[in-house]
Amino acid sequence: MTTDRQRRLEQAAPWILSVALLVVWQAICTLFEVSDFIFPSPWTIAQALVEYAKPIAGHAWQTFWTTMIGFAIGVAVGLALGVAVGTSRFVYRGLYPLLVAFNAIPKVAFVPILVVWFGIGTVPAVLTAFLISFFPIVVNVATGLATLEPELEDVLRSLGARKSDILLKVGLPRSLPFFFASLKVSITLAFIGTVVSETVASNDGIGYLMMSAGSSMKMPLVFAGLFVIGVMAMAMYELFAVLERRMTGWAHRGAHASG
Repeated sequence: MTTDRQRRLEQAAPWILSVALLVVWQAICTLFEVSDFIFPSPWTIAQALVEYAKPIAGHAWQTFWTTMIGFAIGVAVGLALGVAVGTSRFVYRGLYPLLVAFNAIPKVAFVPILVVWFGIGTVPAVLTAFLISFFPIVVNVATGLATLEPELEDVLRSLGARKSDILLKVGLPRSLPFFFASLKVSITLAFIGTVVSETVASNDGIGYLMMSAGSSMKMPLVFAGLFVIGVMAMAMYELFAVLERRMTGWAHRGAHASG
């Protein structure tokens, strides 16, 4: 009974904390009469969500599918590079330092270049989402493959397994927990990349909506845009978390047993 109660409390904890934060936020704005232009209250933001529901929905859909396209490209490229880096010392020594250097460059610096190449619109946002999201996948997949025990590889080779067999039947399945962990990180980064590009070089999307609202002094609408981005990112994160639990339950059986 105690275990069931504890599990229910753990499941409810995020909702309890969220409600508590909203109550405190609303109380501060009300008691200190904080201007909506400076820091809108949750109630004002909720009103903006209702009042501008149609344009918010349209821009949110634009941001969502743009992010998904960039993220899908990032997954494909990141998985391919991760396998190459994790299975080849030559590729690791030659390519990995370049990837690290590339990842250190702020991706917002690429947006003006992408605008010159592709013009204002969806393409720069897709590419920015891709550029910012693929590196965690590369690192995690490569780490999962590189940490395969040499003794296990020796045993498999002695049983007649080829290098491709070891990769497909042991290496990649062992890397799944690392892969799903990278997906949960990358999807949130992809939304950041899309919104950053939309604020600079787009006429659609939540980023554009927030920029337009900010220039019109509609701060509740700006915060409403932030809320929508957070909800979309959180929903996708939870989706990958569910897939992770279903497909890599063997890697978490100890945690489930103790919970």
